[in-house]
Amino acid sequence: MRIGFFDSGIGGLSVLYEALRQLPHEDYLYYADDANVPYGNKSKEEIRCCVFEAVDFLAKKDIKALVVACNTATSVAIQDIRQKYGFPIIGMEPAVKPAVKSVDGKRVLVFATPLTLRESKFIGLLSQVDIHNAVDYLPLQELVTFAEAYQFDRVVIVSYLKERLMDYDLNCYGAVVLGCTHFPFFKDHIREIFPEGTVIVDGNKGTVQNLKNMLASMGRIHEGHGQVTYYRSSKRVMEDYMMERYLKLLRQIEKTI
Repeated sequence: MRIGFFDSGIGGLSVLYEALRQLPHEDYLYYADDANVPYGNKSKEEIRCCVFEAVDFLAKKDIKALVVACNTATSVAIQDIRQKYGFPIIGMEPAVKPAVKSVDGKRVLVFATPLTLRESKFIGLLSQVDIHNAVDYLPLQELVTFAEAYQFDRVVIVSYLKERLMDYDLNCYGAVVLGCTHFPFFKDHIREIFPEGTVIVDGNKGTVQNLKNMLASMGRIHEGHGQVTYYRSSKRVMEDYMMERYLKLLRQIEKTI
């Protein structure tokens, strides 16, 4: 049986890369909801409908576990889908806790989509870990749009980031949290802007570690060969150019590690 991965688009490939690294002897189904991307500017009800449609599709493929590799979808719908489906479901969470622990008297800046930052899940996380009120956050929805358009040009992205950060003193921050799975594609762009030594963290390693622990506890680990089947919404990806595009994106993530 395979492990399902679901995202609104290509962002979840950053999490899939980590899964392939930590769990190379598993097989995967990756579902990019291209028909409805992006999620960050949709209503919560619209997102729930999209998520249930995607998970219904994956459930029929007889998956043994699901990773919701999308912070926005996790924030809005994770509890609802866990109530409906019998297989284990792992969600995403902005890596605020390890970021707070990594800084020494400096602040933490969280990048995410507007909806993720507004949701009670994120607000509750801050109330637990931000005891010194050292965390700031900034919505960067446009990075999702750039990623889905395969726009990674240095000049374009760095100019956008500098504009969004022009009112921030970047020397105040010891860590930056990438609270959207699309954002690791821009890790090098972000490194270029922040002072040397600024820690950049995401939730991918922790999410996959949770998956690994869960599979081990089920006695269902190492049951495949590292094969990945891709779907764009409900249509299986068969075109060579799309397969090469996904492989190129996985290689791009590898370069940012």
